[in-house]
Amino acid sequence: MARKMGFIAVLAYVIYGLLMYWYLFYLADSSLPFEFQGSSADPATFLNSRELMLSTEYSQIRNLLFFLSTPLEWLIYFLILLVGLSKAFHKWAGETTKNKLGQGAIYIFWLSLFAYLATFPLSYLSYHLSRTYNISTQSFGSWMKDELIDFWVNFAMMLVIVSVLYWLINKSKRFWWIFAWLLTVPFSLFLMFVQPVVIDPLYNDFYPLKNKELEAKILDLASQAGIPAEHVFEVNMAEKTNALNAYVTGIGSNSRIVLWDTTLNKLNDDQILFIMAHEMAHYVEKHIYIGIAGYLLLSLVGLYLTSRIMNWAIRKWGTEFKVSGIHDIRAFPLFLMILSLLAFTASPLSNFVSRYQETRADRYAIEMTEQPEAAIATFQELTKAGLSQVNPPFLVKVFRYGHPTMLERISRIEEYQISQRNNEASEGIPAPEIND
Repeated sequence: MARKMGFIAVLAYVIYGLLMYWYLFYLADSSLPFEFQGSSADPATFLNSRELMLSTEYSQIRNLLFFLSTPLEWLIYFLILLVGLSKAFHKWAGETTKNKLGQGAIYIFWLSLFAYLATFPLSYLSYHLSRTYNISTQSFGSWMKDELIDFWVNFAMMLVIVSVLYWLINKSKRFWWIFAWLLTVPFSLFLMFVQPVVIDPLYNDFYPLKNKELEAKILDLASQAGIPAEHVFEVNMAEKTNALNAYVTGIGSNSRIVLWDTTLNKLNDDQILFIMAHEMAHYVEKHIYIGIAGYLLLSLVGLYLTSRIMNWAIRKWGTEFKVSGIHDIRAFPLFLMILSLLAFTASPLSNFVSRYQETRADRYAIEMTEQPEAAIATFQELTKAGLSQVNPPFLVKVFRYGHPTMLERISRIEEYQISQRNNEASEGIPAPEIND
């Protein structure tokens, strides 16, 4: 029975991969609607023919890797259960030490190591793709260093989660999911508080913005937005990527305004101020706290469903999975698989909410800076630097995009321009001259 289940799972993954390949490379339409051709959103107006070709190629392959990666995790955890690896990890842990915490640490180490090695080829393909298309500038050694940091950070967090989770399950097999959810509130807030000062510096060096004139402009915007920031931080990303980014991170006294040095190198001050105004909008409109609330709501539903599905799956296939019950740590791969499956299923909803918030942030930024030309140029540069599709396929947008598409973002700025000109014309105010 276990062999048959494993064969069906592998076959289903292969068929799914072929269908996604067919959809992304042959069925999906990412061409620009006729009414936008020749507009500022038309990539043909700001990318050359080679960049247009590379953008299409890179986006198709990158999207395929995305759609293959998460289901691969499900398959790996499923096979770990079926072939008895979870049972073997548990046995090795028991033979190594009698200490319960030590056994949990050893079990999680072997599980994490096997899952990492199984997904490594796909991770390396993603890295190699970025290098090939000149998105990534990171050396293999530097990339492996980040991978190892990821491994140990994830291991540490997973060890804490497993220790608390199985303590709760053994205390209350019926309502453990409620107590686990209650603990996610302080845990999530703690992670958000320490991330800017503990976790992020493990990967990159952060230092105060060197351009003090630009920093004064950004802090002036922050003051207008009511953000209690005293410094703007710069992070050295040029040695790793050609992509552009900026963000506001952390909560409370650990809040930080951060600019990638690639953004500083490729954009002018007006463009950078537009990006920073966009990021500040998330603070002003409390998107961070709305996001936390949404995450906690989804976590509550997710943990409840995970509890129900795990109990059902173990009753039905406990023998094949070689686990005795939900309290058995050998069932942890099943927990991870179900939670990942539910998160992927919920991603269209969370992405929809995120795109709405990003649209609001774009609107706030353009009204704050009143520089529509700079905003359009910024989006064009972001598209060029990341070889992004201006109008991605439907499934890509639904499952991958937490931001509006560049077609939507640029066209909205153009609509804002038209609206402003019409208002000025109706009030008898001469329209400002626009230099293309």
